[in-house]
Amino acid sequence: MHRGGKIVTVRDAHVQQEILRYLDQMPQASQRQLMEFARVLVSEPKGVPGRKLLRYSGILSPEEATEMENAIAEGCERVDLDAW
Repeated sequence: MHRGGKIVTVRDAHVQQEILRYLDQMPQASQRQLMEFARVLVSEPKGVPGRKLLRYSGILSPEEATEMENAIAEGCERVDLDAW
């Protein structure tokens, strides 16, 4: 396999063969989705390590935390089926 101009050895040839077998059966759009997913899997994680967030622990009262959870549940966890 090639990655960034380098040849990378696949540790398990069986896994590589299975992936290629599935890849050959996918439409091009699905192949591109798989490629993007693989790219995310091998990229470095983004965000902040949890230890850096510890300083924020306990700054919300239980009531404020509940209010925030409710706002998230009401505004962020909905799927607009017509948007797809």
